[in-house]
Amino acid sequence: MSYSKGDLVTRYSYQHDILFRVSSVKKELVDLVGEEVRLKADSPIDDLKLVEERELQKRRQQGKESEEFSYRLFRQDYQLLKEKRQYQATDGFIHEASYFQLPAKVLHIDGDAMYLKKCIELYQRIGLQVHGVHLYERDMPVRITELIEKIQPNIIVITGHDAFSKNKGEKQDLRAYRNSRYFIEAVREARQTNPNLDQLVIFAGACQSHFELLVRAGANFASSPFRVNIHALDPVYIAAKVAYTPFMEKVSVWDAIRTTLTGDKGMGGVETRGLLRTGLPYMEET
Repeated sequence: MSYSKGDLVTRYSYQHDILFRVSSVKKELVDLVGEEVRLKADSPIDDLKLVEERELQKRRQQGKESEEFSYRLFRQDYQLLKEKRQYQATDGFIHEASYFQLPAKVLHIDGDAMYLKKCIELYQRIGLQVHGVHLYERDMPVRITELIEKIQPNIIVITGHDAFSKNKGEKQDLRAYRNSRYFIEAVREARQTNPNLDQLVIFAGACQSHFELLVRAGANFASSPFRVNIHALDPVYIAAKVAYTPFMEKVSVWDAIRTTLTGDKGMGGVETRGLLRTGLPYMEET
């Protein structure tokens, strides 16, 4: 069996648990990236199975249902926050007032162009202003400072693909991770521009990333505490929670991760102040 870039496959040795996309084909080894999770792997050709159309549709339907569930959870949270803002802006609904909002600006740097497209679609659906950039993980530390200076974001998402290999070292050994070192270096570079965790909010990491070192480097939120896989869209929900929380309120770690598809095994961080500012009166342009 021969494979081409873009083919969708599963692995026999892992009981076909994850849907992968072929990123490159070598002589006897195939490089893979997760289709829905931010995992990077390689596999012998004879361990792969090409996914048939019927199975593909079934997997995609299941994935869509999970994504919609997370979106509904987020919308519920958003509606509660909106009602609270209206109450506060009108002094307990005593006064009528037309208020406006100054939302946060997001810089989303992604190692996977297809994931970036999916994430931007979700940002737009949620209503967030986002500037998306596709960079390979190794280039992120080199380019991030110039991007921050150009875009002036309030929130930065640094993500792509990653993986932890027990064969290469222990859990705390950075050499056992495919791309964690690049995410960590990128976070450090970003913190050189603004060390304040409440003024510049950073999410960093992908599947099985070195959570502890990412947080130590300066990330507010990161993956992956239990070295599990994370969903491609999870970073968007964390960014959105911070962006839509008023700046006078704190975002607890649990509030930030509760609407993600992965939950607390794949996501963690430190409590962080919200970034949304509300003003009044709203004046229509004439």
